[in-house]
Amino acid sequence: MNHPRSPATLMELLQAAPGHKTAVILPEQGLRVTYASLRGQVEAAGDALARAGLRRGERIALVFPNGLPALVCFLAASAVGTAAPLNPGYRYEEFSFYLEDTAARALVVPPEGGEEVRRAAGGRIPILTADMDARGAVHVSVPSASAVLATPAPPAPEDVALVLHTSGSTGRPKRVPLKHSNLVVSARNIVDTYRLSPEDVSLCVMPLFHVHGLVASVLATLLSGGTVVVPSRFNPLSFWRTVRDCRATWYSAVPTLHQLLLTRLGSGSERPPGAEFLRFIRSCSAPLPVEAMWRMEEAFGVPVLEAYGMTEASHQMSSNPLPPEHRKPGTVGRGTGVRISIMDEAGRHLEAGQPGEVVIQGPNVIRGYENNPEANARSFVGEWFRTGDQGVLDADGYLRLIGRIKELINRGGEKISPREVDEVLLAHPAVAEAVCFGVPHPTWGEEVVAAVVLREPASESELLAHCRERLADFKCPKKIHVVDSIPRTATGKIQRRAVAATFSGESP
Repeated sequence: MNHPRSPATLMELLQAAPGHKTAVILPEQGLRVTYASLRGQVEAAGDALARAGLRRGERIALVFPNGLPALVCFLAASAVGTAAPLNPGYRYEEFSFYLEDTAARALVVPPEGGEEVRRAAGGRIPILTADMDARGAVHVSVPSASAVLATPAPPAPEDVALVLHTSGSTGRPKRVPLKHSNLVVSARNIVDTYRLSPEDVSLCVMPLFHVHGLVASVLATLLSGGTVVVPSRFNPLSFWRTVRDCRATWYSAVPTLHQLLLTRLGSGSERPPGAEFLRFIRSCSAPLPVEAMWRMEEAFGVPVLEAYGMTEASHQMSSNPLPPEHRKPGTVGRGTGVRISIMDEAGRHLEAGQPGEVVIQGPNVIRGYENNPEANARSFVGEWFRTGDQGVLDADGYLRLIGRIKELINRGGEKISPREVDEVLLAHPAVAEAVCFGVPHPTWGEEVVAAVVLREPASESELLAHCRERLADFKCPKKIHVVDSIPRTATGKIQRRAVAATFSGESP
């Protein structure tokens, strides 16, 4: 679809709607923020960051729960430098790694809390605070010593707006630099896929430190001139009341959250009040079982559309279309502004019906990881990016995912590097060998489990406590098996899949 004079940066994207239109609803506070107010707040926050001496390309770490401060600071940081949002649930060691790896030049946090990230920043990284007043205005406080007075130049489409990390099954997490153009193109693809308009109201239940929440729920909505509802957290108890009160027309979530809503509703219940306002429900970031899709459609009375996305593609790559176009349950639909092909191990493109690795190409796809030539050599075949997922295209171009080549654990949409958990376990003095893997779980899709070989006695509870001190809760193993040995290949590499197969029949 052609869009004359389409925005090319996030700042231009913010100009999509008239100033009087509601841009953001904050349901807990009962506040509405207009586009004029949002634009003004982003500009003021950007000026504050510039006064703190921050410039284009410099990384600005953000640690916020969902809310207007998270949104305003993200947009302001992307306008002045590069936004680097981090999960507030990280622990000290994780914050220390990410702050160092991104070369963060500043950290922005709420006025209260955040002790672990503040400690990780130490005296090395300036700490700024951002708070929202009772009227729904966000203010960024700059240290009094900052006296740089300069109006930042507008960002260019090729400037990096956002840097995130994607976990790898081996080695360090990889830095993903997403340009303004990448993000705007991805947002436009989502607008076109679901025919979003100024009348649409999205309910953002995904965190604003992931591309799912940032791009699908927020940026696509703002580009369409619609309204985004931003509660501080997902709450299945108040979800439908929020849908009803805000007249939400769609929401996007991982299957785990959909499942929680189904469980809360119960079987045989009437359609929840508020569901009549929905046009569709979107599912992404983890596989949605076909049975769950049918149950959702029966319970909520609207089409459920499964999509396929990843950080390296600025989120969405494919989606099932809205009715009356044909949907194919069990697939993740067709490419949405992205070319999708299936490739064999030799780099040959395969015909429809033949399984292989999913590769993609498009203007929303990164050109390479940051400062990681080894990963780039592995991840690109010419202009094609290798997703690490195995799939098959049918004759109509619909993609069915049939497995993951990479060994990431996908727990409710959170991608977890098994290697990272291995290293935490190996840091315990009693652990000689460790291997982490995912096992099937009815709610989360996969759960984190580990097996260890001990060099001296240690209890499971002791090892779990060791992990909880160093890892976010969602990364911590829920079960640790003590084994005599861990299978390895002839070259000494751990056979992670063989270990996982041994324990996959157990429920953690």
